[in-house]
Amino acid sequence: MFSLSNSAFLIIFLLSSLLFYKNFRKIIRNIKLGGDAGVFENKRERWRNVLFIAFGQKKMFKKPLVAILHLVVYLGFVIINIEIIEIILDGILGTHRILFSPKWSSLYNFCINSFEILALLVFVACIIFLIRRNIIKISRFWSPEMKGWPKSDANLILIFEILLMSAFLIMNAADLSLQKLAHTESYLQLKYPNTGNFLISGMISSLMQGISISNLILIERFCWWFHIIGIFGFLNYLVISKHLHIILAFPNTYFGSIKPKGQFNNMSSVTNEVKMMLDPNIDPFTEPVSTSQPVRFGAKDVTDLNWLHLLNAYSCTECGRCTAECPANVTGKKLSPRKIMMDVRDRVEEVGRGIDLKGKDFKDEKSLLHDFIKPEELWACTSCNACVEACPLSIDPLSIILELRRYSVMEESSAPTELNAVFSNIENNGAPWQFSASDRLNWKDDE
Repeated sequence: MFSLSNSAFLIIFLLSSLLFYKNFRKIIRNIKLGGDAGVFENKRERWRNVLFIAFGQKKMFKKPLVAILHLVVYLGFVIINIEIIEIILDGILGTHRILFSPKWSSLYNFCINSFEILALLVFVACIIFLIRRNIIKISRFWSPEMKGWPKSDANLILIFEILLMSAFLIMNAADLSLQKLAHTESYLQLKYPNTGNFLISGMISSLMQGISISNLILIERFCWWFHIIGIFGFLNYLVISKHLHIILAFPNTYFGSIKPKGQFNNMSSVTNEVKMMLDPNIDPFTEPVSTSQPVRFGAKDVTDLNWLHLLNAYSCTECGRCTAECPANVTGKKLSPRKIMMDVRDRVEEVGRGIDLKGKDFKDEKSLLHDFIKPEELWACTSCNACVEACPLSIDPLSIILELRRYSVMEESSAPTELNAVFSNIENNGAPWQFSASDRLNWKDDE
């Protein structure tokens, strides 16, 4: 028979799981608003990228200290949460440390000690990250697009992790104190079995001498509930936070481009047109009409992008390494590859909310191009791929920039004056220069 505590835990567990499932399904739906992303070959290389880039965080080690701290936070948080299995079982069954057995006490003690050491390392790393962001004020965390929610989001998650790690250690410390008191208080022996001493919480426990049994139980139970509800809250916080990359980093690196950087994706319909123009033996009027003509050249809105572009946007960590490496941004241009990804995510979220309210045929008067991303940002890009190289998760802002520029040129006939002159020269003279073909060799007459 369930107690009130067991029933409350089960309700919280089920509701938080259902809420996460519901909201994560919306994100998957939003990603699928994008078009086809093509064929993904070379699975072996892709799985290697998942192993080294997503798991091993290989690309972050260009800055070793930051990489080690981030790896500590990531691996520490994941490994520590293995203990959730025991907490969930205890919560449902009304037990206490159900996985502990005197027969396997050494293994149990080793695991908890490992979790505690990692918890302390995560605690320290999060403090350092907070100092870097808010006291040292690393420049890439203070760009214009990082004001408001993005700034608060980064700080909230660090504070949240500090509180969760603290609750975990204090919970164990109070538990140890109660285990020691169980030698003299027989009614505590069944509830708090002797698990042996833990390294970090053992030191904290020594500071709890003199606290009454009732208060120790209160501290232990409060921290237990705070820790598990915090984990459930963290799970649902992911879907509204940049920290969704904890989940999406793995598919994103698997599907990330493995083509040589600088290799553009040409539209087959345009390529075929050019081939017909260059081949004198082809009569364009006798060629079969393609049934797969694009609805639009390039991209005006998020639904014109492919689903991998949208997955990239949801996977963005907002770390700013792309923007810090961007030569256009460094020289004062308005382009920020990080902002491009944040804008794509904001726009697809807006479209998703519209679909939830008005159905799948939802349309509004907005678009990604112009309303979120300005042409000035697009044309500042030098196509150098520095942002792609810098991204620790294989995100490709350049491919989105090129799709938006393609729409500007081919659908809106909108491009900087210098490019329009080049286009006109190619059309009229067959070359980028403002000289006819008959005048190209005139330079030799000046010798």
